[in-house]
Amino acid sequence: MRMTTLTAVSALAFGLSVGGAQAQTQIEFWHAMGGNLGEVTNALAEDFNKSQKEYKVNAVYKGSYTETLTAAIAAFRAKQAPHIVQVFEVGTANMMAAKGAVYPIYQLMADAKEPFDPKAYIGPVYGYYSTTDGKLLSMPFNSSTPVFYWNKEMFTKAGLDPNKPPKTWQEVGEMGKKLVASGAKCGFTPQWQTWTMIENFGAWHNKPFATKANGFGGTDIQLQINDPARVKHIQRLADWGKDKVFVYGGREGKSTALFNSGECAMHIGSSGSAAGIEKAIGAGKVGITMMPYDPEVAAKPQNSIIGGATLWVLNGRPKEEYKGVAKFFSYLASPEVQAKWHQQTGYVPITVAAYELSKKQGFYEKNPGRDVAVNQLTLNPPTDNSKGLRIGNFVQIRDVVDEELEAVWSGAKTAKQALDSAQERGNKLLRDFEAANK
Repeated sequence: MRMTTLTAVSALAFGLSVGGAQAQTQIEFWHAMGGNLGEVTNALAEDFNKSQKEYKVNAVYKGSYTETLTAAIAAFRAKQAPHIVQVFEVGTANMMAAKGAVYPIYQLMADAKEPFDPKAYIGPVYGYYSTTDGKLLSMPFNSSTPVFYWNKEMFTKAGLDPNKPPKTWQEVGEMGKKLVASGAKCGFTPQWQTWTMIENFGAWHNKPFATKANGFGGTDIQLQINDPARVKHIQRLADWGKDKVFVYGGREGKSTALFNSGECAMHIGSSGSAAGIEKAIGAGKVGITMMPYDPEVAAKPQNSIIGGATLWVLNGRPKEEYKGVAKFFSYLASPEVQAKWHQQTGYVPITVAAYELSKKQGFYEKNPGRDVAVNQLTLNPPTDNSKGLRIGNFVQIRDVVDEELEAVWSGAKTAKQALDSAQERGNKLLRDFEAANK
């Protein structure tokens, strides 16, 4: 008995199981996917673990995007960082500036000798997370873009055609009034208001968010969010709020509950919310289309920009363990896995092959509207105003914009006053970031 115990202890000490097989290398993966998305994320890790015996990915939910990033920073400083951390798109500039903390994906895949083709990724996703010379820094994972959802049953009740959603913001207002008159508690509510109503509104109408190609050209930039087009749009929403045509449902994704419950008939939200929304409202009862545009601002829409998050690899782990990270990334990017992730969630398929596979499988025929996100992202070749945002201290800047917009919704400020203040406060945060990264 004693010999058996000693044998087991010795085996574990040398990284072996009692049966003689090599122990699996553990890979720590911290993510911010809760609820149904968390279940799908955990299933991806479990499926990878079953696909081979050398590595085991431990997927750990760490809370919201902000909480996950904060936890990873603290762990890195304590020299206990995970191998992989999911970081939302607004953290990109800060991650790029974190000298010595990040193991770039292009370098990781080369070092691990894993096949890696940057051209396999759809352009808007690849471009957002690459250096100016085209080197991919983080692994695309859950990329999304805002799309327009509408409740078909509520449209029918209001005497509107359930198969004809609004194409312009003017039509959103007209339809919203009819919906409220028919008994709807609210016409329209947006998710992630800074992302949808400020950032993507600008890209969709080919308006800059900041100087120097929205920050891609350097850190010495200024915000440009108090332009006439955005002021007009925010004031329009505030005016609609008086009649419940527009209702503010809270920060981040909180407003989706108003749409899912049937209180609001129209919603702009992440394409990554599609599966959850369809599950809540019912198959065939919700439509998905492109965001409305304002023809007084632009003759036609440009293209939307992505949101969601990527997977960043942190330094500080034994070199041999990163081979497992690279193999996990190759697995995630495979057409079959990526198509499955896209179809189960609503997030954009990050590779052309995954999109084509979904088409071949007849997914879009069976699920109308689920290809809108890709079509919207690739509607036109991106301009400096619509290829994405690379803004330092972006998390704090979004908080500032949220505060100022909430002052508009409460009636404390006009749209012009709020956006002027948001720009001034945001520019101070940009100067802080610039000074810290010279």
